[in-house]
Amino acid sequence: MLDEIGAGSADSTARLGWTGLVRFLHLAPRAFLPMRAMEQLVLVADQGIEGDRYMIGREEGFYSHKPEEGRQVTLFELETLIALKRDAGIELGPEEHRRNVTVEGVPLNHLVGRRFWLGETLLEATRLSIPCRHIEEITGKAIFDPLINRSGLNCRILQGGIVRVGDTVRNIA
Repeated sequence: MLDEIGAGSADSTARLGWTGLVRFLHLAPRAFLPMRAMEQLVLVADQGIEGDRYMIGREEGFYSHKPEEGRQVTLFELETLIALKRDAGIELGPEEHRRNVTVEGVPLNHLVGRRFWLGETLLEATRLSIPCRHIEEITGKAIFDPLINRSGLNCRILQGGIVRVGDTVRNIA
């Protein structure tokens, strides 16, 4: 949840305080296989998520040929799932948005270039994760256009550890 720290000032983003919660965790062992719900994930610093397709290093398909640190763990907002249902009449499950972690109360669009805690792990947000058109093939739903302005967040794992459903997500300030 957002606090009122620095609201309205020129540097309010830098001083904004917030705390959120981990609502869902998923991993994808292969590109087009369904996401698997998990109660916890093991994040390994500078490598990825144990059992996830990108840590395995053998994945082929969309964007797999691009070596990218930011792809190590990807967050998505629960609020986006609620807004898609409300605004576009599209019900999208947390496993269908193809990100690893669904959070609530976290200002993802404002975190690029910042560090924060996800449970006991320390992450650095590297870039927004814009959806790809192939998500419509995977889900069978016309979600690309309503989802295009509602990004996820790609993060590099600085300090590994275990993340559990219900863990807090908090800024380091």
